[in-house]
Amino acid sequence: MKFQDLVAVVADEPVFDTGLLLAGPVSPAQIQRQLSRWVRTERVLQLRRGLYALAPPWRKRIPHPFLVANRLAPGAYVSGFSALAFAHAIPEHVAEVTSITSGRPHRRNLPLGRFSFRHLKAELHFGYRQVDLGGGQQAFVATAEKALLDLVHLQPGGDDWAYLQELRLNFEALRLEALDALASRCGTPKLLRTARHVRQLAEAEPEWRTL
Repeated sequence: MKFQDLVAVVADEPVFDTGLLLAGPVSPAQIQRQLSRWVRTERVLQLRRGLYALAPPWRKRIPHPFLVANRLAPGAYVSGFSALAFAHAIPEHVAEVTSITSGRPHRRNLPLGRFSFRHLKAELHFGYRQVDLGGGQQAFVATAEKALLDLVHLQPGGDDWAYLQELRLNFEALRLEALDALASRCGTPKLLRTARHVRQLAEAEPEWRTL
């Protein structure tokens, strides 16, 4: 395969795996050697074993960081600060994409961004949905309410009033009834306290925002 043939096959794909290139009478070993050569010459970016993206200027679509995160760890979903910012539930821009996985926790620094993966047991993997990222790209992302609970679950002292206050939550982006329901489904005292404290903060917002 020549590089222009690769571009013709994958230019419309934000990321691609080697399986896309193995249709027909081709040699997997030869494809792998060519990909390794293109990675060395910086025409192709290797994201993990078997997962790649075209480097500019050959790519047609910039991969969305949430899509990349999903593809780096199949079965994971974007959550925590990343999903809260996506839902406009916190004011800050978040540079690192945080995902929840049932696998081992780890971090990846790639040309396409910084990615962290936090472990939660499989029975807590709910409260997310597939969202449209534009440009034909989609990813699994936690709702704002579940993203907040995931963040608190993984943060020591995350249910403290002071910590929740420092988040500067946008309560218009949070559904308090959904937060209560998700906290009840999780069933831990820490998250039940979190839902109660967030409701109290929302009710007291005009007062404490001016402090």
